[in-house]
Amino acid sequence: MRWASALSKNERTPEAVAEAAAEIRRGLAGASADLVVAFVSPHHLDGAARLPEQVAAAVPGALLAGCTGGGIIGAGHEVEDAPALSLTAASLPGVRLTPFHLEQHELPEGPDAQEWRETIDVDPATRPHFLLLADPLTIDAGALIGGLDAAYPAASKVGGLASGGPVPGANRVFLGNTAHRGGAVGVGLSGNVMVETIVAQGCRPVGKPMIATRCQGNVLQEVDGRAPIEVLRELYPTLPARDQELFRHSLFLGIEMRDSVEYREGELLVRNLMGMDPKTGALVVGALLHPMQVVQFLLRDARTAEEDLARMLDRSAARTNPPRGALLFSCLGRGAHLFGRPDHDTDLFRSKVGAVPLGGFFCNGEIGPVGGATFLHGYTSAFALFREAAS
Repeated sequence: MRWASALSKNERTPEAVAEAAAEIRRGLAGASADLVVAFVSPHHLDGAARLPEQVAAAVPGALLAGCTGGGIIGAGHEVEDAPALSLTAASLPGVRLTPFHLEQHELPEGPDAQEWRETIDVDPATRPHFLLLADPLTIDAGALIGGLDAAYPAASKVGGLASGGPVPGANRVFLGNTAHRGGAVGVGLSGNVMVETIVAQGCRPVGKPMIATRCQGNVLQEVDGRAPIEVLRELYPTLPARDQELFRHSLFLGIEMRDSVEYREGELLVRNLMGMDPKTGALVVGALLHPMQVVQFLLRDARTAEEDLARMLDRSAARTNPPRGALLFSCLGRGAHLFGRPDHDTDLFRSKVGAVPLGGFFCNGEIGPVGGATFLHGYTSAFALFREAAS
């Protein structure tokens, strides 16, 4: 298995494809590419229709998947608010690639596992992994993820939502020889491949873990038998000044997603607090809740996001061999907007994991697993790390 990633800042799409393709051919050192993942900024929208044939001519025989993004990641670097095109290519001996494109009307109704398997034509016995790219303006990505989780519960699923287009039809998703104006594209990978996922949600806990003793839908009514607002009122004065400031504008709720009442750091699903009821002290949360789940209040800022990602990358690097290649799906709200400079997450990845070919883009939502299920995230960096299964 070989990977290579390249980035071009050329504003002209044909020249950008040619530059990036030449670089990935050098990176593959003579190996033929089986998969090319392309991400392009909106500056290339006029040339997007011809991008698949240009990639096919420059990298013959490879399956193309990709989409438009408000920011582009390639060759381990990040470009925001400027023209950019990245190609990340892989030579994948012993790996079967199964591509699919779905429009909204093609999604099965409900989570019927067999219907989903028939729709995308991937055999669960092959133990697949999935790369997913979806246009959030034209397809229900949550339904897509839920259906795939029902059909392939053991499969890792990672990817992101196309960005950069303000209205339906303005984004592009690429698959094979076609640039689609909407829907979702996916690639099932099976055989001699292992995909490790890292989902860094950028938060740290404050206070203590609690049990959701009463809730209804997405309304948290009681924690440990008390109104959540009471807990927050007691927690606030115990925090240092910096945390009190974050408390006012960057407070979230973490939810334990495993079936048993079991708290594990880094496996809480981070969700927004959307409102409160001053009469009852209940909180409205951006997720459905279930009684007896573990919940905990969380804070987020640039330093916390860096510490969270560093901890997860350290954990990954300590337990296995370096990956052959990687893709990064990062929120539009991260990058220079959060950290004050470009290349923050890519530099941190390089320092912890090594000089691994890394491509990706800045998303309108990130797809990745937490606690054994797959979710749409925000303010997150989701990595997919690829290795040979035998390694």
